[in-house]
Amino acid sequence: MGDGESTASTLDLGPQALIVARVADAVREDQLEDATPCPDYAVRHLVGHLTGLAAAFRDAGRKDLGATTDTAPTAALPDVTPGWRGELPKLLVELAEAWRDPAAWTGQTRAGGVDLPGEIAGIVAADELVVHGWDLARATGQEYVPDEAALRVAYGMLAASVDDPSRGSIFGPVVAVPERAPLLDRVIGLSGRDPGWRAAGER
Repeated sequence: MGDGESTASTLDLGPQALIVARVADAVREDQLEDATPCPDYAVRHLVGHLTGLAAAFRDAGRKDLGATTDTAPTAALPDVTPGWRGELPKLLVELAEAWRDPAAWTGQTRAGGVDLPGEIAGIVAADELVVHGWDLARATGQEYVPDEAALRVAYGMLAASVDDPSRGSIFGPVVAVPERAPLLDRVIGLSGRDPGWRAAGER
């Protein structure tokens, strides 16, 4: 298996979900209005997006299709809820548990209003957790070490999408990163972000 390759059939999303929960728990209230590597999102919007995607991919794994799985991520600007500090970690635990069921990785499901195979949905969930975990950590000045297995799955998905003509509707233009750069930097570059991005106070 190559440097950036991995399979998702036995991927446990729990370790990466826990990492994201820890990053979110360390976000201070006075950071909620700060900028993030996502141009349209302040920290509060990014946390709201993570909360929504955790619910959506939990339900996609359960094949419990409805409002959470049918709503496109661009439908409205996400935002934090009053109880997000308790809600987000709970949803992340439930997401991980849903994808520990082998049935989640089979058949068809839906996320973001798009029908897709279960295995692909699980891969997308891993990528979302890795990349948005980095977004949140960078925006709030935290160290970030993602789960290695989830990182490799994210790399495989993003590398395969480079020549996909539809990728522009999901990711920004690829940011060139040296081939010898750490795998996380290459994943972030493939997602359309600058791995060197820093919060204003960190630059």
